[in-house]
Amino acid sequence: MDGNLSVRHENGFLVTRTSCAKGLLTEEDVLAVDALGAPLAPDGPRPTSELAMHLACYAARPETQAIIHAHPPLAVARTLVGKGIPEDLLPEAALITGPVPVVPYALTGTSELAERVGLTVRAADVVLLERHGAVAVGNTLEQALIRIETLEHTAHILNAAEALGTIEPMDRREVSRLRALREFMK
Repeated sequence: MDGNLSVRHENGFLVTRTSCAKGLLTEEDVLAVDALGAPLAPDGPRPTSELAMHLACYAARPETQAIIHAHPPLAVARTLVGKGIPEDLLPEAALITGPVPVVPYALTGTSELAERVGLTVRAADVVLLERHGAVAVGNTLEQALIRIETLEHTAHILNAAEALGTIEPMDRREVSRLRALREFMK
């Protein structure tokens, strides 16, 4: 039930409705809204309560075509102890997610959260929301999904590695090479 999806569509967006299971989506669970977020079928189901956050991301990143907001448990757990997901520890993090800043806590569904995420996503394809979840932007839903899955996979590896000892970052030159390759792949 957690999380929500959106994609650009004609003169607005397609978004998931509030309170629907994302693994069991049907056509009725996806709503059309205009560019300001007003439902095109005002008597239908309500769009996600996080619609303002999606709109803020699209405004901040006009090239974005799709957004996924999810609640990956291991990645979110890191925010509870003041840790993020550094990009300089694993090649796949540098290549797929890039830097993952942590957005300070704000109440879910509020304009405060939407504003914070919109500002942060200007410089990042994936952001963690302190005590809440993550947001990934992409050219497609598949790209955004891969970014969310890579975030959670990276968190799993980092949590395990931290239990074993101190993690050494990759060589700075290698991180720079991966960043250049990432920009080429976009």
